[in-house]
Amino acid sequence: MSYKEKFYLGLDTSAYTTSLAVVNQHEQLLVDSRIPLAVNEGSLGLRQSEAVFSHLKNLTLLWKGSEALEKRGDVVAVAASTQPRPVPGSYMPVFKVSEACGLFLAQTMGLNFLTSTHQEGHIMAGLWSAGLKAGFYLTVHLSGGTTELTEAVEKTPGFLEIKLIGQGSDLNAGQFIDRLGRLMGFAFPAGPQLEALAKGGRENALQLPVAVQDTAISFSGPASSAERALQKGARKEDLARAIEVCIADSLSRAINNLNDSLGKYDGILFVGGVAANHYIRERLCKKIKAAKLYFARADFASDNAVGLAVQAARRFKA
Repeated sequence: MSYKEKFYLGLDTSAYTTSLAVVNQHEQLLVDSRIPLAVNEGSLGLRQSEAVFSHLKNLTLLWKGSEALEKRGDVVAVAASTQPRPVPGSYMPVFKVSEACGLFLAQTMGLNFLTSTHQEGHIMAGLWSAGLKAGFYLTVHLSGGTTELTEAVEKTPGFLEIKLIGQGSDLNAGQFIDRLGRLMGFAFPAGPQLEALAKGGRENALQLPVAVQDTAISFSGPASSAERALQKGARKEDLARAIEVCIADSLSRAINNLNDSLGKYDGILFVGGVAANHYIRERLCKKIKAAKLYFARADFASDNAVGLAVQAARRFKA
C-alpha cells in the first residue's frame, strides 16, 4: 500500500489579500497562494462590499495548480479566519467569505473545520516561520488594521490564548505609513515603497514626536507632524526614514515600559506587514535589550493563510 500524506488547508480573506495555504502533517508548506486586492490609485483601501466581491472572485483562482496534491494524499481539515481578533464583537464582513467557503468545503467533503481569526493566523505564521517552540510570548501585531501588544500562549496544540496588554490609541502603524505614503505619491499599500525610499534618508535629519503612555501608542500626532514637514519641503527620503524611526521608537518605548515583567516571556515576537520592514527590525533590536526578539519571516509577516493551515495541522493531526 502506498503512503498517503495528510493535508491541512487554511483560508484568509482580509481587507488586503485573499490567501490560501496547505501544509502536510509535518507542517511543511506545500501551497501558499495569495492575491492582493486591487485598490484604485490615490485610495487608502477598499470598502468592505468591494473587498468581499474581490475575495469571491479571487478564491475561485487560488486552488488552480494545486490539484496534483489529490494524488499524493487527503485533505483532513480546513481552518478559516472568521473575524479580525479572538474577542467578542470583533467583526468585519470580509471574513465572512473565508468562513463561508471553509465551512462549505468542510461540510461537503467531510473535513474537520476550525474557526480561527486573522490575528491568530498572523501569530501562528510568526511562530512557525521563526521556528519557535510552544511557549509564552509577548506578541506585537503591526499592520494597517492593528497595533497591539498581546500575550500569547499555545497550551493546546493549534489553539492560542491571547490577552491584550497594549495597543494603538488612534492610527495604526500601517495607517501612519499609508497616509503619508499617499501624500508622497505611493500606491496602496505604501510600506514597501516607503522602505525603499527610506534607504536614501538620513537617520537624524528629521525627528518626529513619540507619543506613548504606558503601553498605549499614538501615531496621529506623529502623522500630523510628518504632514507638516512634507508641506514645508522636507526631503521625502528623510521623512520616510523619520517615519520608520518613529514607529520603532514608539514600539520600543511601550515595550520597555513593561519593565521587569518582560522577563516572564520566552521572547517577543513581531508579526504583521509593518514587521517586515528591515530597518524597523534592526532599530527594535538596538532599543530593546531586556528580552529576546523574534520576527515572522518577512514573506510570512504580511497577510497570509499559512498560520491558519499550521493551526489546523496541530489541532487535527492527532
